[in-house]
Amino acid sequence: MNLLNHPDLLDRLAASYALGTLRGGARRRFEALARQSATVRAAALIWQERFASMTELQATDRPSPNVWKRIENLLEAQPGAASPKENAMLERLRRGLGWWRGAAVAAALAGVAAVVVGVNLSREVASREDQLAQVRQQGTQLAAQNAQLAARMQSMPEIQYVAVLANDQSSPSVLVTFDPKKNMMTFKRVGGFQEGPDKSLQLWALMPSGGPKSLGVLGTQPVMQMPAAEGEVRQMPMLAVSLEPKGGVPGDKGPTGPVLFKGAMVQTTI
Repeated sequence: MNLLNHPDLLDRLAASYALGTLRGGARRRFEALARQSATVRAAALIWQERFASMTELQATDRPSPNVWKRIENLLEAQPGAASPKENAMLERLRRGLGWWRGAAVAAALAGVAAVVVGVNLSREVASREDQLAQVRQQGTQLAAQNAQLAARMQSMPEIQYVAVLANDQSSPSVLVTFDPKKNMMTFKRVGGFQEGPDKSLQLWALMPSGGPKSLGVLGTQPVMQMPAAEGEVRQMPMLAVSLEPKGGVPGDKGPTGPVLFKGAMVQTTI
């Protein structure tokens, strides 16, 4: 079989020879043909150059000038001019070598592009994760703020009843509030009145029937609290403060001293 008539077979045999997989009698026959034909020798030389270029990224897509110089020397050494078929074979091998190197460069560039894309994607993923972490942190902070606000609102008193105890000149002296959540009445001094060391201010509930009911002695501290049920507070339309001897008087006798301050107990929504 004349290999020059079968360029594809020659190309495969030259590749196997250069790679080292063509062995035994087939290798010896190929070497004998190569000694007789410069075209066969050129095909083997080109494939050797191809495999050598696989270990490094070539800067140019053209074969080394030394390769073609060696091929020209082989053709000149062969008796007689090369046939048109051999010239066509050499040109085909020349284009094949250029394509091989171009493919190697393209593969290398594709690898670099893949690395760059991978790095960019990693950075994008990290950025998105940072944004999600910030959103989660903001959500946690907002939840904590809501919990604090709810706790503050829960701790704030719910004022359902209020009274301002004032003198005859309408000057307020005691502010009274009632919190039904805690069942607590709060008495806060808001005026500048000060009883003497031998006197006390006594609180009275002026009931619709049955006479005044003592609620206790108002101490010298700015704020005083006492427990009370909502039903009891609802039955106190008026409150009053009288000036009594130190420690107050028994509640069943009513005030013995002058009533200094009084006011209506009003239901409110604030």
